[in-house]
Amino acid sequence: MTSAVPTAIHTDEPAGRPITMFGPDFPFAYDDYLKHPAGLGSVPAEAHGTEVAVIGGGLSGVVTAYELMKLGLRPVVYEVAELGGRLRSVGFDGCPPDVIAEMGAMRFPPSSTTLFHYIDKTGLATKPFPNPLAPETPSTVVDLKGQSHYATTAEELPAVFGDVARAWQRTLDEHAEFGEMQAAIRDRDAKTIKRIWNELVEKLDDQTFYGFLCDSPAFASFRDRETFGQVGFGTGGWDTDFPNSILEILRVVYTGADDEHRSIVGGSQQLPVRLWERAPGELAHWPAGTSLKSLHAGGLPKPGVARLHRTAPGNITVTDTEGHIRTFGAAVFTAQSWMLLSKIACDEALFPIDHWTAIERTHYMESSKVFVPVDRPFWLDTDPATGRDTMSMTLTDRMPRGTYLLGDDPGAPAVICLSYTWADDSLKWLPLSVSERVEVMLQSLAEIYPSVDVRRHIIGDPVTVSWEAEPHFMGAFKANLPGHYRYQHRLFTHFMQDRLEPRYRGLFLAGDDVSWTAGWAEGAVQTALNAVWGVLRHFGGATDPANPGPGDLFDDIAPISLPD
Repeated sequence: MTSAVPTAIHTDEPAGRPITMFGPDFPFAYDDYLKHPAGLGSVPAEAHGTEVAVIGGGLSGVVTAYELMKLGLRPVVYEVAELGGRLRSVGFDGCPPDVIAEMGAMRFPPSSTTLFHYIDKTGLATKPFPNPLAPETPSTVVDLKGQSHYATTAEELPAVFGDVARAWQRTLDEHAEFGEMQAAIRDRDAKTIKRIWNELVEKLDDQTFYGFLCDSPAFASFRDRETFGQVGFGTGGWDTDFPNSILEILRVVYTGADDEHRSIVGGSQQLPVRLWERAPGELAHWPAGTSLKSLHAGGLPKPGVARLHRTAPGNITVTDTEGHIRTFGAAVFTAQSWMLLSKIACDEALFPIDHWTAIERTHYMESSKVFVPVDRPFWLDTDPATGRDTMSMTLTDRMPRGTYLLGDDPGAPAVICLSYTWADDSLKWLPLSVSERVEVMLQSLAEIYPSVDVRRHIIGDPVTVSWEAEPHFMGAFKANLPGHYRYQHRLFTHFMQDRLEPRYRGLFLAGDDVSWTAGWAEGAVQTALNAVWGVLRHFGGATDPANPGPGDLFDDIAPISLPD
């Protein structure tokens, strides 16, 4: 593995012991569970063919439906727009079809081993993503306070960046037992993971990311905290995360989620689309060749959901946006949970009041992107005056914050992500049209690269997204604030429905905002598998004793419960 930016936390991998998203809150081996020859379990024969509503056709919804189909149930998927959710790959009018912009998820860490199970199943290829100072990135420019620093390796940057990197490493070692936690994750030592993490949750649940830095003697310097916030670790500046819970940040660095990213060749949206079309070889009930596509009339999901309510005896009744009503013995809700507050008319009896409170308190991060197609990867040209690349992967405190150069074939069109921002930086773009956004970005980039005319290389209309303005998302991903651990605990553990009153059972939550690793596709997949286990049990099924599921092992590895 290799550090992505100067302040990324990276440790060498011992042979055969990779870092994965195994915990820390719930150290269950989802990847091993998936690949075990015994499968995920079985439902009684009399339940075969039973319809289960799956609300949301993003990655979590499609994985949920795919695995329920394999068990012999009949998933009925509802999707208000198109398959993929925040795996959204869009083209540019008039450009070749392989010139795409990743509006949502665009880079995936290898530690997402459960996600990569499905990437491999669908035959998708991946390639290294050009993060700042990654080995595959020709060059990087860090532009702060009007000063630009060009580098091909972290060692070429000014000493202050190394100081900040060492301060972050020291802070994690001294205040978060970083080395011991990563060793436990590599060893899949759930007992040690739980010991370390449970103590940290009790101590740090009320602490912000910024407060955690301020409490560290290594970050006594405001200059270092400011530089760290602007350049950050892994993929760029993290000052927009400073108000969030430090627990969210520790989950990322412990599990290598911000290191060694890969992109999906041809676009990430292919993953849910291919799963939709894939006929698995292991089917408990359906004939060979059955796919999610073949189980849906016309090969398409049902329309979006307009209303959800409970009906006797213990059913979930769904009204779609075209007015059609259908009743199910179980349902899985995989869309972003805020949809239940405003876009979908809901019966309050769907959840206990404490779960409604948790949904209402969920905090979403804003995020925006702007892309333009260009005639070729001109940034690879050598500037005759400096001998450097004409343009570089750019981290800056100017409006674009992060500019990514995507494409390395000199004879083919390429793409520039002019800007990728979060939180307050994203809100700055919200009132601007796409053309206004591009103008501001080009002006900022002209200050960094005064001899580069980006505009003359643009070959098509730009595309943009502000996820907070998307009516069926209302934000990019969950990011807990201090004190939100208890809310997250309620949502994540909702699949353990034996602990709920019978009147609240049958509707399951999934999706990355329900997971502990929001913003990462791995969380969407893991919570989908939790929901599948819950539905299986709801219909009287069970796992094979040789391959216990997340609910079977729950009591041994459950997330710590903080007192009220």
